[in-house]
Amino acid sequence: MRMRIRRMRTTAVVAGVSSLALLTGCGAADMTKQSSPFANAQGAKTVTLSIQSWVGAQANVAVAQYLLEHELGYRVDTVQVDEIPAWDALSQGRVDAIMEDWGHPDQEQRYVKDKRTIVPGGDLGVTGHIGWFVPTYFAKAHPDVTEWKNLNKYADQLRTAESGGKGQLMDGSPSYVTNDKALVNNLDLNYQVVFAGSEAAQITQIKQFAKAKKPFLTYWYEPQWLFKKVPMTEVKLPAYKEGCDADPEKVACAYPHTPLQKYLNADFSKNGGEAAALLKKFKWTTEDQNQVSLMIAEQKLSPEEAAKKWVDSHESTWKAWLS
Repeated sequence: MRMRIRRMRTTAVVAGVSSLALLTGCGAADMTKQSSPFANAQGAKTVTLSIQSWVGAQANVAVAQYLLEHELGYRVDTVQVDEIPAWDALSQGRVDAIMEDWGHPDQEQRYVKDKRTIVPGGDLGVTGHIGWFVPTYFAKAHPDVTEWKNLNKYADQLRTAESGGKGQLMDGSPSYVTNDKALVNNLDLNYQVVFAGSEAAQITQIKQFAKAKKPFLTYWYEPQWLFKKVPMTEVKLPAYKEGCDADPEKVACAYPHTPLQKYLNADFSKNGGEAAALLKKFKWTTEDQNQVSLMIAEQKLSPEEAAKKWVDSHESTWKAWLS
């Protein structure tokens, strides 16, 4: 049931990532040919974690890194790498763990079932979902906008200079994997998909619309800290059914709800000691992730500072990961 979500074409590698700005990444690099700077340090207890470009994934890694370093005495390296190359890097032992995967059945088949170089690391505890959203203030004024069949009625109100006379459906980066162009076409909607360029750019535009109390329709996803700042209501698309998204050109259904998963390199899972044990037990809630994400993205704390604040106030949660 899981889908490949928000996959980026470029592979940006950032060692020791410390801010959201760095996570936008630019330039191409092949993670499968690189390794942690700590990889061969004599006697060092080291862990290398893959980190994705959205802030929720950064929050997972920030807390895991903080605990590995401050509670277990490990040296941790973090690298930003695209979702598909991350599986290759994990298989080869270039990274030890992926903390948030939105579902890649083809990679699971290849590396978990066939090659057995990667093993499941358990549920993250967070369920991911992509959908179309309007600001709640607009949904309250026009309740029927939350049904996709009524969207054409509001196309004129949702038109922008970029949407070519049609209503605007705002997406993030053009390199993200979405079904939106097919959905607009197959549902006969008078809308144009307009890409903001990145998650950060999309957030900026959403905030600008909200400040002016203007209506907008956007591709967005949960969990995401922005819902706390800009309440949004989901537009109901045709119900998701198993296989309804199998043909990318014929998709005419909603996105699924996806329990997010962790994956570990098989050797690391077996021989990674306390670090592997901690990462397998790492499981928190959407609220936990959003708390840390909000501190990083909105309050501008460093990932380490945000992780420390969460750790200091949630001892009963993370203590269980160390037992």
